[in-house]
Amino acid sequence: MAAALVPERLRPKMALGEIINFAYDTFCSNKVRFILTALGMVIGTASLILVVTIGMTGRQYVLGQIQAIGTNEIWAEYLGGAPHISNSNPDPLTIEDLQAVRQEVPGIVASSAVTQFSDRVPVGNGREKDITILGVSPEYERVRNLVVPSGRFFDQEDSQAHNKVGLITEKMADEIYGSPQAAVGKIIKLTGLPFTIIGTFKERVETFGQSEIVDNTMLIPFSVSRYFSEIPNIKMLYFSMEDPSMVIPATAQIKRVLYSRHRAESVYDVSNLTALLSMADRIATGLTWVLLLISMVTLIVSGIGIMNIMLATVTSRIREIGIRKAVGATNREIRFQFLSEAILISLIGGFAGIVIGLAIPYSVRFLTEYRIPISGLSAIIAIVVSSIVGVIFGTVPAARAAQLDPVESLRYE
Repeated sequence: MAAALVPERLRPKMALGEIINFAYDTFCSNKVRFILTALGMVIGTASLILVVTIGMTGRQYVLGQIQAIGTNEIWAEYLGGAPHISNSNPDPLTIEDLQAVRQEVPGIVASSAVTQFSDRVPVGNGREKDITILGVSPEYERVRNLVVPSGRFFDQEDSQAHNKVGLITEKMADEIYGSPQAAVGKIIKLTGLPFTIIGTFKERVETFGQSEIVDNTMLIPFSVSRYFSEIPNIKMLYFSMEDPSMVIPATAQIKRVLYSRHRAESVYDVSNLTALLSMADRIATGLTWVLLLISMVTLIVSGIGIMNIMLATVTSRIREIGIRKAVGATNREIRFQFLSEAILISLIGGFAGIVIGLAIPYSVRFLTEYRIPISGLSAIIAIVVSSIVGVIFGTVPAARAAQLDPVESLRYE
């Protein structure tokens, strides 16, 4: 008769589904308290996903900027004689070095020698401007991954015919002629020789003057640059490989070829962007991990909040626990009941956080032209972490509830 008076939910040996339903009923009866508790988990989970997204976006941007310069690119330049030899004659790079490298190193799809000199040219209204002139081959556009906003780059025909044509930087065209389009067809005189501007160019990624290209730079065919010097002073040699995987071995081969063709005391630098890419990747990955650790602190704080509210819940329900134990509920069932409530709070907060964390990057992709990378793995990690937090911080309150003495619990007011 007494058992019949006991509510259905308080009968012993409750099944898993009944315990979960009981936890849900408890959640519904205390919505405001549990929602406020879950809010910390919402913020922590959303921040975890956003941190991963920010890390991936930053990494993609940095690597994209470096790759835009040219991941297949190798360059060589003469640094001078050995440090202990001060009176040695210069031993610069030559066009024959470029030809030798192309013959001996497989996988090179484009190359260019670069000569450099300066001139002061008239730009109208009685004004003059100091500019840097680079003599390059038509393949220089591909090797350096240049952008041509207006006009065209000179080709093999221009080079073989020694046509006096050239390209100027986009910034120089804006300053002198007002726009890149207005610069096309204009004449610039270099040491008295008229050169027709057939296009404008710019680096795909701003190098802020750290390359041979500066704001006031003009490119002319390498074959024409010989008019200005009997022996062209080659500043650099550029090579572009067929595949990025060939860059490291090719760099070593190019260095070996150059040293074999020059004096032992001469020093040459042969470099590529592989080390820079690797370093940028490590820095971006490290930054992502640091941000992840910070977001984990938020999750831990929210877990402490869950533990606090569950301890308060146990205290407020001591008499209920005593009744359940009196009618036969085991310690395991009591423990699982309160643990399931803690996990439910964590999962509700976790799922809400995932929705918010994914909605923000998706809204940016939808409303703007930016394509922010979104990691599905971060959502999986977030829900797993939410469950773990619920288990860890719900264990103490659940264990405390299970250890209560039924007789003392029934006496509790």
